[in-house]
Amino acid sequence: MEQSWKHSLQTVYTLWLREMLRFKRSKSRIIGAVATPLFFLVIMGSALNTTVSVRSGSYIDHMTPGIIGMSILFSSLMGGVSIIWDREFGFLKEILIAPVSRFYTALGKALGGVTTAMIQGLLLMIIAGFIGVKYVSIWGEMLSIFIMLFIGLGFIGLGIALASKIESHEGFQMVMTFITFPVLMTSTAFYPIENIPKWLSIPVHLNPLTYGIEALRWALFGASEIPIMQSMTVIIAFAVVMVGIGGWSFERAGA
Repeated sequence: MEQSWKHSLQTVYTLWLREMLRFKRSKSRIIGAVATPLFFLVIMGSALNTTVSVRSGSYIDHMTPGIIGMSILFSSLMGGVSIIWDREFGFLKEILIAPVSRFYTALGKALGGVTTAMIQGLLLMIIAGFIGVKYVSIWGEMLSIFIMLFIGLGFIGLGIALASKIESHEGFQMVMTFITFPVLMTSTAFYPIENIPKWLSIPVHLNPLTYGIEALRWALFGASEIPIMQSMTVIIAFAVVMVGIGGWSFERAGA
C-alpha cells in the first residue's frame, strides 16, 4: 500500500516536472502568454480609464484582476493540448501502462498546467504593479496566489476532460475558442456587475470566472461586488468538481 502511494506521488511529480521543463524551454510561449494580456491592460485600460467610471477606483485597477483571470483561463484550458500532443507522439500510451491509476496521471498534468498558468498570472500582477496599479497589501497579494490556483485547477480540469474526448488539435482549438470568449465576456473582467443589463446578469452570475475575478479584486484592492466568502466557495467547489470530472474522463479515455 505504501509502495503504491509512493509510485502515485512519483508519477504526479514526474508529470508536473515534465510540464515545467516544457514551459521553461518555450520562451516564445512565455512572452506571448504575458504580452497579449499586458497589451489589453495597457492599451485598452488606458483608453477606457477616462471614459468608464467604476466605484472601486480607476478603470485600470478594476481591469487588472480581469486580465489576470483571462490569462489563467486561456493558459489552463490550453493545458489540455498537452494530452493530445502526448497521445499523438505515443508518450501517453507509455505512461498509461504504468501500474498507477490514470487519475494520478491526470493530476500530474493538471498541476503542471496550473503552475504555468499561475506563473503567468503572477508575472502580470507584478508588471501591473510596476506600471502604477496599487494593491492594498502584501497579504492580499499572497491570497491572490491561492485564488489563482483554484481558478486554474477548475479550468484545467475542464481542459483535460475535453482533451480526453477530442482526438485532434484542430478540434480542440475550435472547442476552446467556442468556450473561452463567451466565458470571458460573460464575466466581470471588463465591466462591473452594476452596469450590465438584467438579462446579462444571469450568465454573469452562473459563470465561475466571475467569482474568481471578484475574489482577486477583493484580495488585491479590498473591494468586490460579490462577497468574498461566496466567491471562494464557488471557485473551490468548481475546482474540486472539475478536477474530479477531468480525472474521471481521463481514466475512461483511450490512449
